[in-house]
Amino acid sequence: MKLFRNREYQKELLTGCLLTVLFAAGGFFVSLPAGFLLLGLGAALLVLHYIYCRRRYRRIAELSEEIDRILHQESGASISAEDEGELSILQNEIRKMVVRLQEQTEALKSDKKRLSEAIEDIFHQLRTPLTSMNLSAEMLRNPELTPEKRMKIVRELKTSLERIRWQVETLLKISKIDAGTALFRKDEVSVRELIDKASADLLIPMELRDQHFVTEISGERFQGDLLWSAEAIGNLLKNAVEHTPAGGEIRVSSEETPIYTEIILRDSGPGFEPSEIPYLFDRFFKGKQSSEDSIGIGLALARMIITEENGTIVAGNAPDGGAEFVVRFYKSVV
Repeated sequence: MKLFRNREYQKELLTGCLLTVLFAAGGFFVSLPAGFLLLGLGAALLVLHYIYCRRRYRRIAELSEEIDRILHQESGASISAEDEGELSILQNEIRKMVVRLQEQTEALKSDKKRLSEAIEDIFHQLRTPLTSMNLSAEMLRNPELTPEKRMKIVRELKTSLERIRWQVETLLKISKIDAGTALFRKDEVSVRELIDKASADLLIPMELRDQHFVTEISGERFQGDLLWSAEAIGNLLKNAVEHTPAGGEIRVSSEETPIYTEIILRDSGPGFEPSEIPYLFDRFFKGKQSSEDSIGIGLALARMIITEENGTIVAGNAPDGGAEFVVRFYKSVV
């Protein structure tokens, strides 16, 4: 009789007994039959109350067991339906919570799997330059190495270190945005200043490759963060530099409307494979035209930054050939 050990039920039972005795005493005061009638009615009500409470607490116990099975992730465990008033409302709310928790668990499992795959990919990408650097360091220990050969190895080491630095910094930036700890300013940004800053480190590589950098920019402006925006546009320009052949052209144009500020970046490279366009901004995606040094995070970071700044980015092929990126920073929330 676990029900009788329930303090809440004990209070209800005691109250019911007291009321039954009081009403029966009043009935006996009137007449003996009236007293027995009220006493019988009170006893019948107490029995009905006991049956109802036993059913209710049994259902609560079953609900508790169902929740326990779900928490222990037993197969086939679920919250069964109930048609009883407030208990039904409680079960519906618990069922919603369980479904939400299960969805979150599945999402966490999926994220964990992607993270594991990403870490493996990062390790693979870092292992190549690290192995090369290790071999170069061993070669530098050779006392018979000529000065010319030594300088060549040092340049290769510097290039590998720079590649690793860029990869690690980019991954850290992606992580900060994912975690919601990246701070984005809301300043009035000049598109001219943005392109100048984004292209500053790429002008020499463009010159060495004999690539022509053309800009068609006036006084367009938008609300955003200059440093983060330059990081995003710089990654788009870096992609263009890698895929534009010697003597080719990289062109940046802009336009401002009452709704948005648009930046279009085009190159004269081979463009994108149509089947690859939907996946260009996915992390660690590498297309057929990607260089061996690419790990597929530059475009992913660019989209994350632009999205955080109330913008959109679309990739495709220009009508006259080559890759094209269309970036729009909106003046109101979209």
